[in-house]
Amino acid sequence: MGKLTAPGELEPAERRRLLGRLAKALSEGAKRARARGAGRGRWLADVFLNIAPRIPIRDLHTLSEHHHGLTGEQLADDLVRTAQKATMTVGAIGGALAAAEFAAPPLLLSAPAQLVAETIVVAAIEVKLLAELHEVYGVRVEGSGAQRAMAFTAAWARQRGIDPLAPTSVTLALGTATKTALRNRLLRTLGRHLTTFGPFLTGAIAGGALNRVATKKLGEAVREDLRIKGPAAPPATPQAEIDPQRRRELDP
Repeated sequence: MGKLTAPGELEPAERRRLLGRLAKALSEGAKRARARGAGRGRWLADVFLNIAPRIPIRDLHTLSEHHHGLTGEQLADDLVRTAQKATMTVGAIGGALAAAEFAAPPLLLSAPAQLVAETIVVAAIEVKLLAELHEVYGVRVEGSGAQRAMAFTAAWARQRGIDPLAPTSVTLALGTATKTALRNRLLRTLGRHLTTFGPFLTGAIAGGALNRVATKKLGEAVREDLRIKGPAAPPATPQAEIDPQRRRELDP
């Protein structure tokens, strides 16, 4: 999962291979869940809760280093752009695989696991984005690594930033209401990925575009929250201090 949530560091073929491996593992898990009588939504939420603590979250210093010295709003902009590219790529890969399966009907039997894998990876990328935006805006979430992961997952389910002044933001992050919100959010994301089942490459186009829009919307909502809840964001990196190549990428 760490490699799949590291945008820009994988060749498309390698990303496709890892996505396929994840789909196979999830397919086996789904069969066991069905045997136990677990509903798809509950099983999907349980899978993600097991994965969430393993999502690598970078601190502010590391983020700035990985993004060419950017800080403040420019760093937040870059994080959102990078996450959009990553979820768009996952959607496009899923759509391309679905298009291939239309040409070979027997392979459609593997399609649900593919969609679940795509959903899990996109959710993980977005939780990572949400958590790292908290670093950028100075909103520190206290607790152990597992507790923080659960708090960020709960925030993703609600598509909001975390209020650091709320005493129950971490300790009660996974109450019944939050688990229900997580299940519903994952099922909505899964439903969005059903668009990848279009003929030829229309699924790839739709899957990538919808993921990109949804990730951008999440980034905007979380940043708006964090500007209010956290300390003032540090000033943006002066243009003169940005690597010249990176400046050309950032300029419209």
